[in-house]
Amino acid sequence: MMPNQEEHKIAEAIDRTLQAMVGKLTGGISPASFMLAFFDWYFHLLIHPAKQAELIEQFNKNLSHLFRQYLIHMQNREVPIDTISRDKRFAAKSWQQFPYNFIYESFLLTQSWWHNATHCVRGVSRHHEEVVDFMTRQFLDMLSPSNFILTNPEILEALWQQKGGNFVKGFENFTDDVKRNLLDQSPAGSENFAIGENIAITPGKVIYKNNLIELIQYAPETETVYAEPILITPAWIMKYYILDLTPKHSLVNYLVKKGHTVFMISWKNPKEKDSNLGMEDYLNLGIMTSLDIINTVVPKQKIHLVGYCLGGTLTAIATATLLRNNDQRLASMTLFAAQTDFTEPGELGLFIDESQIAFLENLMLEKGYLDTHQMAGAFQLLRSNDLVWSRLVHDYLLGSRKPLTDLMFWNADATRMPYKMHSEYLRNLFLKNQLAEGKYLVDNKPIALSDIDIPIFVVATERDHVSPWHSVFKINLLTPGDVTFALTSGGHNVGIVSMPSPKAKHHYRISTLKGKERYIDADTWFKQTEAVEGSWWPAWEEWLAAHSGEKIKPPSMGNKKAGYAPIENAPGEYVLEK
Repeated sequence: MMPNQEEHKIAEAIDRTLQAMVGKLTGGISPASFMLAFFDWYFHLLIHPAKQAELIEQFNKNLSHLFRQYLIHMQNREVPIDTISRDKRFAAKSWQQFPYNFIYESFLLTQSWWHNATHCVRGVSRHHEEVVDFMTRQFLDMLSPSNFILTNPEILEALWQQKGGNFVKGFENFTDDVKRNLLDQSPAGSENFAIGENIAITPGKVIYKNNLIELIQYAPETETVYAEPILITPAWIMKYYILDLTPKHSLVNYLVKKGHTVFMISWKNPKEKDSNLGMEDYLNLGIMTSLDIINTVVPKQKIHLVGYCLGGTLTAIATATLLRNNDQRLASMTLFAAQTDFTEPGELGLFIDESQIAFLENLMLEKGYLDTHQMAGAFQLLRSNDLVWSRLVHDYLLGSRKPLTDLMFWNADATRMPYKMHSEYLRNLFLKNQLAEGKYLVDNKPIALSDIDIPIFVVATERDHVSPWHSVFKINLLTPGDVTFALTSGGHNVGIVSMPSPKAKHHYRISTLKGKERYIDADTWFKQTEAVEGSWWPAWEEWLAAHSGEKIKPPSMGNKKAGYAPIENAPGEYVLEK
């Protein structure tokens, strides 16, 4: 007999509860997804004798090489270790002495062998191959000789010099971190930063507020400003003020001083009651509403729409929607580290398949949102060397803490993601790639990026694990107009917060790819485009200025007659919510 509707609901509730319980133990990662990947790789390897022979040959070569190296060391002969990869875990001089150089080379050879074992096994899906390789790296990173006292010469040296004081300091750091984690407090050093006091302090006013956003208008600092204003759409996965950190690191402050009128969306940190907020809510209550308000503050002027990361993807959706509807309010579109094609999402794609999304949906449904700790755990796994193991060694075994910077403070100030929005985002964009394929629906009608014919400026970063630059580059295949593409040094955050400074070691590549010119692939573009020393900020600001028309007197702060009088000083209330 088929179960009735009530019995089916009870069964589904049991499923969701069970998966939520498992998710709390696995950090929101589906065990089924990883087991499927493992068995796909393992059984294909069993019926791949050529690959097995290759691995046996590599193992024998590695063993023979290590044996020769050991004999040479026993004879007290100085022979340099063959460097397999530049690994900063073993960069200190003390690692180059025997037996530590022998130990770390053994580890790197093992790491290389497993990388070869998990790649190029015929028949294994690419996604499963990447998942197995990722999990193998996680396990090996845990076993790295840099993580253990007796095999890490830096720890032993600190132990000798400090008479064990490094362990005392490390234990103090450990207990402090445990206490802060249990009490859900900010990391050590956070007390040096206060939002609105020494961070996010560019003068401005909140001129509008709804149940999802606060719209900030920044005060002018020049006698005249460019006629066309800027609207910045940050990602709601984190707080907006990554673009308005301390004054010397603030992109907003930089733009205002250059004579631009800047508006910023500050997203609300969603709670359980906001679980049904979807992508269209973020589009309509966020960008579209903000554009309407800006049109009343700066009437008869087009707007430069800017988006960062997830906010950049929403910016592309908004732009395509406006142009589909023959709405010509935008002067240009700028994307910072934002993808529009999700076929190559980088290591973030490791956590995205049907099994993982279904598991995550059940986990989110219990609370109505994706918890900040679950998101942080996923990003830490992507960079476990830097964010987990190296930090544990540095803080707890060497007993030293790196000072918390403004960017690190922002990074710890995470937000939640509502259930409906996050599910739609993962399914429609990452899994189905609807935006790039012209299948993404807004108001039940598809939008197409090929409708975007306004000037476009795109910034990507060389070491981006969230939005790989090769993926970001694909916008050149999707839009017909001119695209000025800038590739900057650094990662997803540091590459964007790249303020002009004579001391900073930045570089970037930039060129404009005309819509009428023949397409070139990303790697060819990289080889043909020379690197420029310095920050990309001035290049973008000059591009904005060239597309912003004449200068005029600064507009009023808000528009009281239209009902948008200033409510309070920036940074507002939403950015302070936990």
